[in-house]
Amino acid sequence: MPMPRVDGARSAPAALVVRHRPERPRAAVLALHGGRPDGRETARPWHPAALRMRPVLRAAALSLALEEVLLGQVRYRHRGWNGGDPAQDAFRALSELGRLAGDVPVVLVGHSMGGRAALRAAAHPLVRGVLALAPWLPPDEPTGHLRDVGVVVLHGDRDRVTSAVASVDFVRRARTSGARAGAVLIGGGDHAMVRRSGLWHRCTARVVAELLSPGPVTAGLAADSYAAAEALVL
Repeated sequence: MPMPRVDGARSAPAALVVRHRPERPRAAVLALHGGRPDGRETARPWHPAALRMRPVLRAAALSLALEEVLLGQVRYRHRGWNGGDPAQDAFRALSELGRLAGDVPVVLVGHSMGGRAALRAAAHPLVRGVLALAPWLPPDEPTGHLRDVGVVVLHGDRDRVTSAVASVDFVRRARTSGARAGAVLIGGGDHAMVRRSGLWHRCTARVVAELLSPGPVTAGLAADSYAAAEALVL
């Protein structure tokens, strides 16, 4: 999947918001929040979807060597998907990150619409892995660009906004495209990640650490660890 050209990027505000920057970053984790199918309203950091990702990013940080890992968020121009606007913003953020920190491996962590944007942005050469949380994944969402990318999807089995079945189908298609992909179904988990939030955060910390670990990306989920917490690994 080729990286898209972003029209008007010069006039748009920076897409990368840095939350933590070590002196010499060796890796990075970027968070992408949810949104709406359509909407040209300006995305704001105080919108609930953006605020929801703050504890998620903090949870990811618990498993990382912060003296080596840059933490950041992708700033959207608009609240809606609008045919792919957040994915374009993610590409801009990754390009900005490359100029700031060099060619460091990146894990993208996206929720809902942000999960879809993160998976699209995995076509960028810096992206090593993607953790998609309750992502919005239509049946025709492409997977061909995910070869050799680590992809993990976490989805609650009580989600009434996005489809856990669609997430599992996406993972299966991603595997046929050469992605090292896995899915974890959170028993009792909802779309907002409020129910069983502790489990969501523990899974996030572990998966991000695995995706950034040295060596080939395997998305190596330890089935016994999640099964004990009423999560099903696929």
